[in-house]
Amino acid sequence: MTLKKFIFAILVVIIGAGLFWLNFSNDKTDTSTTTVSTSNVVSTTDTTKGNHRSLIVFFSRTKGVYGVGELPIGHTHRIANYIQSATGADMYEIVPVKEYPSEYRETTQVAKAEQANNERPAIQGQIPDLSQYDTIYIGLPIWWGEYPMVVHTFLDQVNLNGKTVIPFTTHEGSGLGSVEAVLAKQFPEAHLLEGLAIRGSESDSDAAKTAVQTWLQRIGVLGQ
Repeated sequence: MTLKKFIFAILVVIIGAGLFWLNFSNDKTDTSTTTVSTSNVVSTTDTTKGNHRSLIVFFSRTKGVYGVGELPIGHTHRIANYIQSATGADMYEIVPVKEYPSEYRETTQVAKAEQANNERPAIQGQIPDLSQYDTIYIGLPIWWGEYPMVVHTFLDQVNLNGKTVIPFTTHEGSGLGSVEAVLAKQFPEAHLLEGLAIRGSESDSDAAKTAVQTWLQRIGVLGQ
C-alpha cells in the first residue's frame, strides 16, 4: 500500500468514527431534552372536546369570608380556576337569588338555619344542560360540615347518575365534610372519584396550585 492510500484510509476511519460519535451524542441529547420537557409539562388538554366534556360547578363567597371579610375572588372560585386552567373544562357558578349576609357570623347563622330547616334557596339563572357533559366537578365551601343548602338546590335539579363526579372543597378544618357521602347516596350510579380539600386561607398559594395539579394527575383526568 502506498503512503497516500494509507493516509487516505486512516482519514476515512477517523471521519467515520467522528460521524458515529456525533450521531450518538445528538441522540442522547434529544432523549434527555424530551424527558425533561415531558416531566414538566402542565396538561392543557381541552376536555370540552370529544367524548370527555367536563363542567366545573361551584359556589363561592367573596363577602363574609372567615378570617378576611371580603375578597376579590372567593376561595372556592380560585380552586375552580386552577382546575379549569389544567383541564379546559366549562364553568358554572351557583349564585343564590337572595344574597347571604356580608358578615361572617351572620352568614353562619343563616346557613345553620337553612340546614336545620332543610331549605333549598333559589338559584339565579338557568342550570346548564348536563347531558352534554361526562364529568362534573362540584366545588363549595364547607358550611357546618357539609354542602351549603344552595348547592343542594342545584343537586336536586340534576341527574348525575352515569357521570363521573368529582368533589372539591375549601374549608378551615372540615376537609371534605360529608360531601362524598351525600353524593354517593343521592347518585348511587355515578362514578365518584376522590375529592380534594384545600384550606381556604391557602387557596391563593403555589402550594394550592400544586395540590390541584397533583390531585388531577392522581385521579387520572388529565390527558383524556
